[in-house]
Amino acid sequence: MPAKTDTSHHDERIAKMTFASVYPHYVTKVEKKGKTKEELHQVIEWLTGYDEQKIQELIDSKVNFEDFFKGATLNPNAHLITGVICGYRVEEITNKTTRECRYLDKLIDELARGKKMENILRSEN
Repeated sequence: MPAKTDTSHHDERIAKMTFASVYPHYVTKVEKKGKTKEELHQVIEWLTGYDEQKIQELIDSKVNFEDFFKGATLNPNAHLITGVICGYRVEEITNKTTRECRYLDKLIDELARGKKMENILRSEN
């Protein structure tokens, strides 16, 4: 079954969802697989530039994903994140916020699956 490409039916929902509402699920997902919150934060920081203090501020202020990614400095290698997440091929998602949110989902999935950190934090070398 080919990956879906049209995300328009949920772009708005994803953009308005708060980072604070999803963050505990990220923590649970990685910890259930033997990974740490620190490793989760390393992945989030690599993608967004947000350090631990900033992540906590964003949680406390209940920022939505649209604003979460608007304020982020996306890693220049984020385009190297490819593959299917939630039935969608990440690199084919046209909505910027949805694509960036799926980048984060993909990285967290890889962390939970035990992929090596140097492979998760992509470099062009």
